[in-house]
Amino acid sequence: MSNHDEAAALRPLTLAWVNRHLKLGERIVGIEALHGGITAEMRRLTIGTRDGGTRNLVLRTFVNVEHAEDWLNREVGALTLLPGTGVPAPGLVAVDPTAAHCEYPSLLMTHLAGRTVLDDEGLEARVPLLARQLAAIHAVLPAARPRKYVALTTADTVVVPQGADAAAWAAAIDVIREPAPPFEGRFLHRDFQPGNVLFDVPPSRPAGARITGVVDWAAASWGPADLDVAHCSVNLALLHGPEWGLRFPEAYEEAGGVLAATANERLYWQVRDGLASSEEVRQVSQPWREAGRTDLTTRAVEGRLDDYVSALMNTLG
Repeated sequence: MSNHDEAAALRPLTLAWVNRHLKLGERIVGIEALHGGITAEMRRLTIGTRDGGTRNLVLRTFVNVEHAEDWLNREVGALTLLPGTGVPAPGLVAVDPTAAHCEYPSLLMTHLAGRTVLDDEGLEARVPLLARQLAAIHAVLPAARPRKYVALTTADTVVVPQGADAAAWAAAIDVIREPAPPFEGRFLHRDFQPGNVLFDVPPSRPAGARITGVVDWAAASWGPADLDVAHCSVNLALLHGPEWGLRFPEAYEEAGGVLAATANERLYWQVRDGLASSEEVRQVSQPWREAGRTDLTTRAVEGRLDDYVSALMNTLG
């Protein structure tokens, strides 16, 4: 077995657990740490098969995470629901949500082809793909509803970036002081954004990209489609500029998605998720830099968030 870096090594109990869920005659021949995750350790396992070939699995391990059991149960629920829906998601192999067998709560799943794409090049072609994929997720009708969405941000926890437009942020915070508007529930990914979508991109033709997978279903829940749209919008704004955050809801509707009926209701969800990002700027920008977007310093991302929140209040308010 070859480890590509020291962080890839499996802990003894976890290694034994994985081995018990391989097919007869298979063995682990390679382990590689995957970067970009925030809440969990991710590893790609290369499995040697009986016929001399290989296949890949992905191991997701939650280390010292308070809500690991809930998140893993949500993810298992989603991965069990999605086969046959047309939504490309990993296949469930095994789960240990309470660390009964592994050192930490763990999930073993199939590996999907493709890669995340965070560059500006080809974005105009990818945004409609993201919108269509999200509309397809919202069209899934689970036999049993997952748990209701969680939105932890409050008017008191918002972190206003240094040098931000104080008037715009004060107005935005006032928006989320109001009760959430009524909504028609949908199946939500709840962390749908470019970092959780895999693409196949022809090297010579970025505009020919296609989606090969949607990953990280640990927050799957039931709630307003607007919330998923708002989350992807703010991530596009931080990655590529505020104009792309404003563009995404239009692309979603063009793809057949249905948003809240009134501008004020839409504004509520857009602002709520935008302000939620204020508490996580450092956390989300680091994986982006590790993935090659070294221009996305914490300060640069804070500036884009300020511009986006201000644009929301000017354009939709």
